[in-house]
Amino acid sequence: MKGRHKSRLGAEKNCQLRTSRRYLYNLQMHIHILGICGTFMGGLAALARQAGHKVTGCDASVYPPMSDQLKALGIDLIEGYSADQLSLEPDIWVIGNVVSRVHIDSHTPKFPLMEAILEKGLPYTSGPQWLSEHILHTPSHPHHVIAVAGTHGKTTTTAMLTWILECAGLKPGFLVGGVPLNFNISARLGTPGKLERPPFVIEADEYDTAFFDKRSKFVHYKPRTAILNNLEFDHADIFDNLAAIERQFHHLVRTVPRSGEIVVNADAPSLERVLEQGVWSSVSYFGSDKPANWQARGEAHAFDVIHNSNVVAHVQWSITGVHNQMNALASIAAANHLGVDPRVAAKALQSFTNVKRRMEIKGAVGGAVGTPNAITVYDDFAHHPTAIETTVDGLRRKVGPKARILAVFEARSNTMKLGSMNSLLPQSLDAADFSFCHSQGLDWSPTQVLMPLGSRAVVTHDLESLVSAIVKEAKPGDHILCMSNGSFGGIHEKLLKSLS
Repeated sequence: MKGRHKSRLGAEKNCQLRTSRRYLYNLQMHIHILGICGTFMGGLAALARQAGHKVTGCDASVYPPMSDQLKALGIDLIEGYSADQLSLEPDIWVIGNVVSRVHIDSHTPKFPLMEAILEKGLPYTSGPQWLSEHILHTPSHPHHVIAVAGTHGKTTTTAMLTWILECAGLKPGFLVGGVPLNFNISARLGTPGKLERPPFVIEADEYDTAFFDKRSKFVHYKPRTAILNNLEFDHADIFDNLAAIERQFHHLVRTVPRSGEIVVNADAPSLERVLEQGVWSSVSYFGSDKPANWQARGEAHAFDVIHNSNVVAHVQWSITGVHNQMNALASIAAANHLGVDPRVAAKALQSFTNVKRRMEIKGAVGGAVGTPNAITVYDDFAHHPTAIETTVDGLRRKVGPKARILAVFEARSNTMKLGSMNSLLPQSLDAADFSFCHSQGLDWSPTQVLMPLGSRAVVTHDLESLVSAIVKEAKPGDHILCMSNGSFGGIHEKLLKSLS
C-alpha cells in the first residue's frame, strides 16, 4: 500500500512538473475550456487550435453556429459541466466568465467541474490571462497589441481597424466579439510580415475577467496602441457607478508603454477624467472639435479626414451614422501609429462591409431591398440607450426623413434588466415613428417608462403578440429595426414570414 501511495504521488508530481514546464515555456499543451461556446472563449479556442494546442471544452449550451465552427477546427465539445471531465487530464483548465460558485440548491453546485478542479488543486486560469501569456506576449512571438475599448462601438471599430491593417499588407491577427463580414471568422492568429512585432487587434472588454479575477478583461492585454472610443455607465451588475468604470479604464492606460499611443475620443468628458489620473504614453485625440487632432469634415457616408488641420484622406463608403464616422477616425488614427498612411486606411474603408448584427439586413417583403414598396427588416446588436439612439439615427440618415422606422427592442442586458437606464429610453427612440418593446422578464414597467412617446409606443409581454402588433402597423416602404444583444427569439424570421 505504501509503495502504491508513493507511486501515485510521484505520478502527480510528474504531471504537475509537465504542466508547469509547458505553461511557462509555451510548449504545445492540452487546454480544456469551461464555457467554450461564448463569443470570446470560442475565439480563444480557435486561436489556441491554430497555434497548435490541443483544445477541448464544455458548455451548458452546445449548439450552432459556434458548435459547428469549433467542431470544424477539430475541437471536441462536451455538453454540461460534469465532474467526470477530470478524466481528460488537460495541462490547464481555462475558465470562462460564465462559471461561478453559485449553487442550484444547498447541496448542488451549478458547476460541479469547477468545484472538482478547486478541490483537487488543479491548475486553472482565465481566458484573458491564457490569451495574454500564450498568444499575445510569448517570448518567441510577441505581438504589437492594439486594444479597442469603449462602452459602444468596440466590435465595429475592431473590425474596421483589422480590415485597414489587412489592406495595408500587415496580415494582422484579431479577436472580435462578432463576425466581421470581410473575414467571416471572429478570430485568427495572423502572419508575421513587415513589422518586427506582428499586429494583433483585440476587442477590449471592461467586464470582469472571471469569478476569481474581478479586474476588467482588458487589463490582461498590455497593448502598445489603445483606442478609448467612449465611456458611459454600463454593466450595472458589477459596477456601482461611472467612476468605478473610469478606474478600470485607467488601469488599462497604466499598461501602455511610453512608446505606445492612446487614441482617445475628445468629446467624452469621462475619458478626460481617466487621463487626468495619469498618462505615460503619447495621446492622439479624435472628435468633432479641439483638442481633437483627428477630425471629420462632411457627411457620415462621405467625409474628409483632417489631421492637425490638414486634409490627409477622404472616406466614401456605404456605412451610415455619425458614430461610425467617429469609429473610422479612431481606426485611421490607430493605424497611423503602426505606420499606415491615412490614404491607405481611407481606401480600405471603402470596401469595409461591417459586422454581422450591425444594421444587418435580414430580408425584405413586397419587393427587393431598396425598392419603394419593400418592407425591410434589420438586425442590430444595440442594447444600451445611447447605442439605440445612434443606431436609429444612423438608419434615419440612411432612409431619409419621410420613410417610416419601426424600432423593435428588448431590454435584455443586465444593465437594462436592472432598470438603470430607463429614463433615457424615450429620448433614444424618439427618431423612430413607432417603438415596440418586448417586456418579458422585466421587474419594471416599460409602459410607464415609454409614456412620453404616447401612442407611438407599444409594449407586449410575449413574442407572438409583439410580432402581431408590428405586422398590423407595418406598411409598404417601412423599415423595421430589431435591436437586442440576444437572438430575440428569432423575431426577424417570424416577421418576414408573417409579412409575406
